[in-house]
Amino acid sequence: MQRVALIGTGAFASTHVEALHAAGERVRLVAAVNTDVARGQAFCQQHGIPACYADTATMLHAEQPDLVHICTPPGTHAALSMQCLAAGAHVLCEKPLCASLAEFDRLLAAEAASGRTLSTVFQWRFGAAAQFVQRLLHTGEVGRPLLATCHTLWYREMDYYAVPWRGQWAASLGGTTMGHGIHLMDLLLWLLGDWQEVQAIMRTFEHPIEVENVSLALVTFASGAVGSIANSAVSPRQETHLRLDCQQATLEVKALYRYDTSDWAFTLPGDVPITGWRIPQDQPGTLTAQVAALLDSLEAGQPPLVSGWEARRVLEFITGLYQAARTGSVVRRADLTPDNPFYHSLTGQPV
Repeated sequence: MQRVALIGTGAFASTHVEALHAAGERVRLVAAVNTDVARGQAFCQQHGIPACYADTATMLHAEQPDLVHICTPPGTHAALSMQCLAAGAHVLCEKPLCASLAEFDRLLAAEAASGRTLSTVFQWRFGAAAQFVQRLLHTGEVGRPLLATCHTLWYREMDYYAVPWRGQWAASLGGTTMGHGIHLMDLLLWLLGDWQEVQAIMRTFEHPIEVENVSLALVTFASGAVGSIANSAVSPRQETHLRLDCQQATLEVKALYRYDTSDWAFTLPGDVPITGWRIPQDQPGTLTAQVAALLDSLEAGQPPLVSGWEARRVLEFITGLYQAARTGSVVRRADLTPDNPFYHSLTGQPV
């Protein structure tokens, strides 16, 4: 049984508690941390968490958890992850994990030194349908991928940005690309593999915020496939849509914040639906599925799926996208080395 602690009791924390409760006797949620003690205690009482702490250091010393879930604002993620790893805990951290590739690589070094694992929340990989599609692509059953369309089209009004950490570079670590589109882009990169080059534009519409609320990108993959990506927080009709056009079939999902198997469609040339495929189980792409897979990995002594390079992959791509948009140039994956200013900051400015 894993003894689990939760840092942060805000908007995402209840979803983490639900996922942990779904794991049953595999875990025991022993504590939560909130610097606002009254809010933390109310959350713990609501969810039956036995201990509430006002700071992380005290909790780590007193509880010595096996696993920590971090649900705080993005600007705090890296430091808290480092602190928990150093205390001997495995970490599952909300996205985005950190502010730059340089910071990510420091986290990887801390992870290796700790002997524990650091993973981040990308639940779209863990639905049965996405894993079925990954196997189809890996075996070549639908031929080679040729064209990808990856659209995260959401809508956020000014009250969304009224939360103090949203809309500011230092606290949110980016705009809709980093905060919203990151999930579907992670799934795209997991399915299609390494990217080669990207060109992009970004815009900030309507709201007085520091970060972008629209980004568009064209990407070429190492396989030769190409893709278009749109990330938006200004789209009144919201939709999350990934479409993969392969040599022999189109594979696509349309949903919003999560999917189940019924949200996927598979089509042969001539608009003929594929009805013969049977996905082994109807597991939605949720945090509950990711937490179950994380526990499987820890119990087997293996790294979780979204850790190490697999967690770094989408941040590397986002870094390239931001650089391409800010400089108006085509950015190659090979360009993102420590001598590139965007390796150290997504704005390209000194930290």
